[in-house]
Amino acid sequence: MEDLEKIEIALQSIRPFLQKDGGDVEFVEMTDDMVVKVRLLGACETCSMSAMTLKAGIEESIKNVIPEIAHVEAV
Repeated sequence: MEDLEKIEIALQSIRPFLQKDGGDVEFVEMTDDMVVKVRLLGACETCSMSAMTLKAGIEESIKNVIPEIAHVEAV
């Protein structure tokens, strides 16, 4: 399975929690230095907890399937 497929699966696993609160996330790109860039959507764009969601939820989910990922950032 390719890394991009793994990232989509990881995002699908967290997406229901984001959507429950009116938000969502979309994959933007993975850089050569193993940084995953995502875009927070809906309520996640302005939520005061978005930094925690990004690190504790999204980044953790992606690193569970691709441990080599350096980090995840919102763009």
